Amino acid sequence: MRAHKTTLALELERPRALSERLVAAFLTLCGILSIGTSVGIVLVLVSESWEFFREVSPAKFLGDTEFTPLFADKHFGIWPLLGGTLLTTFIAVIVAVPLGLLAAIYLAEFATDRARRRLKPILEILAGIPTVVYGYFALTIMTPLLQQFVPGLAGFNALGPGIVMGVMILPIVASLSEDAIYAIPPTLKEGAYALGAGKLPTIFRVTLPSAFSGIAASAILGLSRAIGETMIVAIAAGQQPRLTLDPRVPIETMTAFIVQVSLGDTPTGTLEYRTIFAVGLALFVMTLTLNLVSHRLRRRVLKGGAA
Repeated sequence: MRAHKTTLALELERPRALSERLVAAFLTLCGILSIGTSVGIVLVLVSESWEFFREVSPAKFLGDTEFTPLFADKHFGIWPLLGGTLLTTFIAVIVAVPLGLLAAIYLAEFATDRARRRLKPILEILAGIPTVVYGYFALTIMTPLLQQFVPGLAGFNALGPGIVMGVMILPIVASLSEDAIYAIPPTLKEGAYALGAGKLPTIFRVTLPSAFSGIAASAILGLSRAIGETMIVAIAAGQQPRLTLDPRVPIETMTAFIVQVSLGDTPTGTLEYRTIFAVGLALFVMTLTLNLVSHRLRRRVLKGGAA
């Protein structure tokens, strides 16, 4: 009888073991495919950028303050595109970080479980809206609304797209900040309450400083998301590369330039076409650096929560 049960168990385990091996092989293949895709993208960026820098020196790329690769008088300075990208990103961060942090504090410290279950999915819906919708919202609604209050605001500008990008990345900041606040050991807050501190002093003097690494990681991740945003700035920010700090005038970002050349009549293989790979490589280095910093900060939060 015991031998019969053992044989039956072995027969049942064989299909299960086979299915587990197939699933493991499929997951391994997916991992290899994703890594291979990333490596391929990097190789294309580096190879095409190498051809670009054979004709344009890095000194001109990093030292010139004009960017007119499609004009007769060609300049290849990255700073106007970089300035436009950082300007819209700065506006987005100013909008997203305070609002996202306040939303995280409410959800983590004040909201009931029922309210949290309802409000958090509503907040995360903002992350699911297509960015092209955000772009036309910035162009047709946000900019005309701002023109009633901001004198001299052009039809294409950095202010409207920056604010809308802030709304777009707000769920990232709020969700990750809430996770960081939850990772704080309850004993810290209990110790503050035991010393007579109220709820608000405990939040601002104990909880938030303890969760600073996670909050900073959420802000940096939102920053990298805003830097790589394409459709909002391509639709509503304009296509005039200029080095300025005035958010009221049209500007051009790195991603918007890539879209402009990719959808234009620039012949493939020309110097003007290879410019998008040099700009893309600079954008890749920026976002990769920010993501690595964010990942490092999040690991610190997880280690602190585990401790």
